[in-house]
Amino acid sequence: MNAERPPDAAPTHPSLPDSIPTVSAELNPTTAGTVPTEPLPIPAERQRTTACPNCQAPVGVKDRYCEECGQEIGARRVALPRPVDEAGTPAGPSSCESCGGQDHDSDGYCRGCGQLRTQPDRFEADLGAVYVATDRGLSHARNEDSVAAAVIDGPGGIPGTTVIVVSDGVSSSEDPQAASGAAVRAGVDGCLSALADGDSPEEAVYAGLLAAIEAVRATAKPNGHAPSCTYVSAIVRGYGTGEFEIAHANIGDSRAYWLRTESSASVCRPSQKLTKDDSYAQTLVDLGTDEATAMQHPRAHHLMRWLGADSGAEPTADSCVGTFTTTGPGVLLLCSDGLWNYRPGANDLAVIATAAERMPAARELVEFALRSGGRDNITVALAPIT
Repeated sequence: MNAERPPDAAPTHPSLPDSIPTVSAELNPTTAGTVPTEPLPIPAERQRTTACPNCQAPVGVKDRYCEECGQEIGARRVALPRPVDEAGTPAGPSSCESCGGQDHDSDGYCRGCGQLRTQPDRFEADLGAVYVATDRGLSHARNEDSVAAAVIDGPGGIPGTTVIVVSDGVSSSEDPQAASGAAVRAGVDGCLSALADGDSPEEAVYAGLLAAIEAVRATAKPNGHAPSCTYVSAIVRGYGTGEFEIAHANIGDSRAYWLRTESSASVCRPSQKLTKDDSYAQTLVDLGTDEATAMQHPRAHHLMRWLGADSGAEPTADSCVGTFTTTGPGVLLLCSDGLWNYRPGANDLAVIATAAERMPAARELVEFALRSGGRDNITVALAPIT
């Protein structure tokens, strides 16, 4: 991302809460960009058990294999961009384009001269319940964004659970792609572990955020080398009642949106931004400046909070976790600022995101950002709600 951490001093942060921050009517919906709602109750019988996707026999949420048929139990998942050794096909030439060397480290750098191995411009994946794409854009030499997702199928017609994390590496830090990659993988793992323990989606999305914070801090080196990134995540869960619960968490200026499919029969919640940016522009908005004017400020994209070893001991805030409930039809969109910089309004994004089938819609969002200039890396994740 083109945003920078403030060069003068690290921000002051409130203490980490002893428990999950409660989303209540005290949170100003206009300021936060969302209408707080209470989470849906989770029936007790569904907290600890699920069903084998092969034979539908009941299995515990922590079981790795079905005792009835031997099927491995777990989430379908993906993390992008894939490291070279996970891609299935080479992500670039076998020899270094600069010196001809054959030896690259796990991050794709030539051990002889330090040149970064060329990777594909775009990675994408279709998990059925979520569609993700990440693109290098037109100006950056590499993709410093990352995205990860996991899908757990529900039993007996009950909608499953989807976990999504998007992270945008802060370009002013060293090796920002290391930070974003660590954040999305740890974030998904943390969410899944908490869900397996029977935590609510709101508790689980917060647990994933804390896991990502620690993972990014662990990428720092003793000499002050501190990769950093933004973070936005969501857990989508339905209970077969027609309503879906979206628990979301964010630090920085990557965003989550609810985008309604407009039709004469639409009765679900209107399109809206679900997360609140941790940026200088948002600070100006909180002080009364209109958003369009705030975004024109030279420091508009300076981050007030981020993930990294230099982010302060307590980078979270009371506004970083929330819950939203809705019916369909529509989509949940998570994205980096490489997309929303060109079209920040929820209604405007919905025109693209709901106009086509989901994977083509994800691709079209990326293509729109490229046509608009592609000055940053672009990452989108779409989860349909019907």
